[in-house]
Amino acid sequence: MCLIVFAWDVHPKYRLIVAANRDEFYTRPTAPADFWDDEPDILGGRDLQAGGSWMTVSKHGNFAAVTNYRDLANIRENVRSRGEIPIHFMDQNQKPLSYVKGLHEYSTEYNGFNVLTANPQMMTHYSNYERKANVITPGIHGLSNALLDTPWPKVELAKAKFQELISNSFNHGELIEMMSDTSTAEDSILPDTGVSREMEKALSAMCIRMENYGTCCSTVITLDRDGLIEFSEKSYPVGGRTEKVVNYQFKIQEN
Repeated sequence: MCLIVFAWDVHPKYRLIVAANRDEFYTRPTAPADFWDDEPDILGGRDLQAGGSWMTVSKHGNFAAVTNYRDLANIRENVRSRGEIPIHFMDQNQKPLSYVKGLHEYSTEYNGFNVLTANPQMMTHYSNYERKANVITPGIHGLSNALLDTPWPKVELAKAKFQELISNSFNHGELIEMMSDTSTAEDSILPDTGVSREMEKALSAMCIRMENYGTCCSTVITLDRDGLIEFSEKSYPVGGRTEKVVNYQFKIQEN
């Protein structure tokens, strides 16, 4: 997952609104979002190579999403899969702040990451680069492959488009359409993350379209103040994948 924009505790109807794009190599095997046969309380897409996920929500109202922290010079082999981090938060007894504080103790066992965790009461952010548990304040926030609210052009663009949409009546389809923006940033405002300028340009789009790598799906999740979760995901026809839209809706189960 490489671009997430979300609103926490600012909308009159929704406690949480999330719109996100997952960027990946097209050939990496992936299962579209569904409830999992082996973990029936978990809803999300699944990485079939390592078995993890980039974004999950549980029937008990726990939400988690992970992004890679872009630091190509320090990628290590034979480390734990970052895709296990959201799954471990799906246990109904996990709480956002205690989870990320516990994660801190072994976070160096992964390559660079950010994780967002939430339940209806609290939302947190943690990165093993910043190494600090952050309680999310009410507002609109954006996360890509740097720290939370780092003002990369696509993060700022996504936040602006997102704020405009949710300020009025909106639906999941409109948020998914918003996340399909393939425009790239002007050269003068590109970040410098250690890749070539040509690649930096391509990666600056909200929805990335490169030959072998790019945005594979867009996901929207809303949690309303009455405990109703709605989940929509669109898979894109890239790398032999099939275009597909799935929608789920359920009320949070009380413990």
